[in-house]
Amino acid sequence: MVQDHVTLLDSETLQRGIAQEEMTVLNPDKSLRITLISLHGLIRGKDPELGCDADTGGQVKYVLELARELGQHQNAHEVEILTRQIIDPNVSGDYARIEEAISDNARIVRIPFGPKRYLRKEALWPYIDMFVDQALVHFRRAGLPDIIHGHYADAGLAGARLASLLHVPFVFTGHSLGRVKRQRMGTGKQTAENLEKKYRFATRIEAEEIALETASMVVTSTSQEVSDQYELYDHYAPSRMEVIPPGVDLSLFSPPSDSFAEPPIASELNRFLRDPSKPMILTVARPDERKNLEKLVQVYGESKRLQEVANLVMVMGTRQDTRELPKSQQQVLNNVIYLIDKYDLYGHVAYPKSHQTDDIPDLYRLAVQRKGVFINPALTEPFGLTLLEAGATGLPIIATNDGGPRDIIANCGNGLLIDPLSSDEIERALMRSLTEPEQWKTWSEAGIAGTRKHYAWTNHSTRYLRDLDDILRHTAKPALANRTRERRLPEFDRLIITDLDNTLTGDAEALAEFNELIREHDNIGFGIATGRRLDSAMALVEELGLPRPDLIDTDAGTQLHYGQNLVPDQSWRQQIGFAWKPNEIAPILEKLPGVVCQTEDHQSEFKLSYEIDPEKTPSITVIQKLLRTAGLRAKVVLSLGMYLDIIPVRGGSDMSIRHLLWKWGFSPDNVLVAGDSGNDAGMLLGRTLGVVVGNYSPELECLRDRPRVYFAKGLHARGIIEGIRYYQFLESIVIPNDRSESSTSE
Repeated sequence: MVQDHVTLLDSETLQRGIAQEEMTVLNPDKSLRITLISLHGLIRGKDPELGCDADTGGQVKYVLELARELGQHQNAHEVEILTRQIIDPNVSGDYARIEEAISDNARIVRIPFGPKRYLRKEALWPYIDMFVDQALVHFRRAGLPDIIHGHYADAGLAGARLASLLHVPFVFTGHSLGRVKRQRMGTGKQTAENLEKKYRFATRIEAEEIALETASMVVTSTSQEVSDQYELYDHYAPSRMEVIPPGVDLSLFSPPSDSFAEPPIASELNRFLRDPSKPMILTVARPDERKNLEKLVQVYGESKRLQEVANLVMVMGTRQDTRELPKSQQQVLNNVIYLIDKYDLYGHVAYPKSHQTDDIPDLYRLAVQRKGVFINPALTEPFGLTLLEAGATGLPIIATNDGGPRDIIANCGNGLLIDPLSSDEIERALMRSLTEPEQWKTWSEAGIAGTRKHYAWTNHSTRYLRDLDDILRHTAKPALANRTRERRLPEFDRLIITDLDNTLTGDAEALAEFNELIREHDNIGFGIATGRRLDSAMALVEELGLPRPDLIDTDAGTQLHYGQNLVPDQSWRQQIGFAWKPNEIAPILEKLPGVVCQTEDHQSEFKLSYEIDPEKTPSITVIQKLLRTAGLRAKVVLSLGMYLDIIPVRGGSDMSIRHLLWKWGFSPDNVLVAGDSGNDAGMLLGRTLGVVVGNYSPELECLRDRPRVYFAKGLHARGIIEGIRYYQFLESIVIPNDRSESSTSE
């Protein structure tokens, strides 16, 4: 158990301390501290294992190279990649290291959260809140960043929450988007239910909506990505979209010199080929059904002309035992091997089982030397980093007429676009590149020049930093960058925060026992989190004979007060009103069937409260969509199936509780939170010790299998007492449901 002993202050001193906001400068040298977040996959700075699974590919390379390039820029004081610490005998010990330098000013920081073992991205969702809490610990130690940039939906959600809590600008890059993937996969054989179970599309899409809602800037790779993909989202805002194409490491990917000799990878390929000197049709992609590799083999197998003029080389990641691969990858590999056998392509097709990262640049150069061509026949391609790598070495490219390839070939003029479903188009494009020497030379030279003109990392970082500078010049200084000289909570080493109605109330005998427990333990702080207004909540505290709370979180997580004198939290007030437009929200809600505005004593500055008729009123999802479509940023909270609160995007118990723990330096491991309804869901997640009392509302059922959430059998205050005993909260705290080594559905 980690303890946080702090010094006792009277409320007058406490109030004076809060009022004295001592200014500190984040970066005295005016250069930026940038935090990039990329949670899934295997991320390391040296020899990244690209292609080893579906989660370790282009995104990993993009984030690493972005961090490395930004770290070399004079305007970037410090660049860090926050990712997940992995301790697993099945992967390298590199991923267990807490920190790893990428360059002088860039590093990887691995945050422990969730199970220690490696998990694919779809299994990480239950642990995102735990990452948020752990990242807050890191920022408290290392200082606030100037910008947080989340990559992919999981880091988008985590980064959006961190940025909102810390009042730091947020940047988002989706890399691939859930709505687009669901649309494209929905045309296949799998049912919608199976796709949802496997890919968690509903969770992913909502995470992307939250990221888009929060982002000051969304970095995309292509204009088509903006118009055809992000436009599908409720929070699509063209003004915040910036097309900044990724760069290519030109120090690695350069044309072969006159003295270029066959690299080690050549001997691996030659084992497969009857005539290795032939031109090479090269593809580099993991065995994924979206990569359309079976189609490529089919086209090659059905074309005697292609077999006569070229070999087919397929580099499909690294594998030791195909049975250890995910089933989807096994199926693609088995289909490729079946087609090689069906068309009797032995001696014409190479498909090495492993390669080193250093082999890839040599592979492109080898293909150039043999006058070959690179092909990406994917069904969809958000960007296509391998196309840039190939082009930078002088290898002509053929690629799917979708997404990134359109922009790359338009900018560089170094190849052809094809319909990935058209065998004739694929064959014609390949034959043209392999049998027209002058055209091959033109494309080769255009690729070398075009990638250097349009896709150098220096170009990317210059535009990126220019946009960040613009964001920061129009952003207020984070309230939490202001530090008081002395900030202390009263002297206790643990804290109980509980809802009032139906959690504390409802069992007079259990409530009396709870009151006595609080009064007997001076080392336990007492807090209340309620949807009530402050005046109503304090009246009920007096009526119930509760101890005066050390802190009270009211109005559905939008107001924070401390101590005997109910001192308001000024830094919380500075952030809570962000994007809050109640006068525009109310007319939308009041037009909905079954929605009745609650009386004035239930309304407050940052909360609109309604009662709904579940039989008539649209679902929460529909209400959220209505607000988002109207360009309004707000949270929609349903409690007890009939009470609807609309609050600011930076409000809610998840935000308010984390804010106060950050501000006062208190560990969530020592905080027990208890509640019964959707109003309490936010604070029950993460590293706090959650207790759901036995009389809980059905909207909390979704938390049942989440780590550190205990469902008590006891009702009302009896359930809180049961939770206190479960965690041994009065003694040496234990966390039986931490699930650090538990199994999750993968």
